[in-house]
Amino acid sequence: MTEVHFYYLQRQPLEKALPQLIEKCLERKWHCVVQASSDERVEALDALLWTYRDDGFMPHGIDREADAAEMPVILTAKDVNPNGAQVRFLVDGATAENLASYERAIFLFDGNDPDAVDAARDNWKEAQGEGLETIYWQQDAEGRWQKKA
Repeated sequence: MTEVHFYYLQRQPLEKALPQLIEKCLERKWHCVVQASSDERVEALDALLWTYRDDGFMPHGIDREADAAEMPVILTAKDVNPNGAQVRFLVDGATAENLASYERAIFLFDGNDPDAVDAARDNWKEAQGEGLETIYWQQDAEGRWQKKA
């Protein structure tokens, strides 16, 4: 059954949390697709994944590249899965159909933005209505992720 995870970002920005979560997926040999809200945001995330660490980069591509099917991580602004990903990340309010086709769907949302919180609540209700397992994560004071529901 698909697990739908919701990460309530309050203590760190998306730009810090997303690469860490993607790395955890890659450690499990899962391919990922990251869906953002616009092509401009995809370009910004592309730059981030090349530079977020001083000691390396994350192998990734953008969905419109010829070798997208070969990449372990694909960035997109569309509801596509060119690399057969097991995990779909949804950021900046992006939504996708058929989350049940993934092992995991991960919504990351800004806990300081009331509109983002409301949208996450709607996505939570929709996932539960589809019979998907929903899991809610929040950071503690030390920055560790704690499962809340």
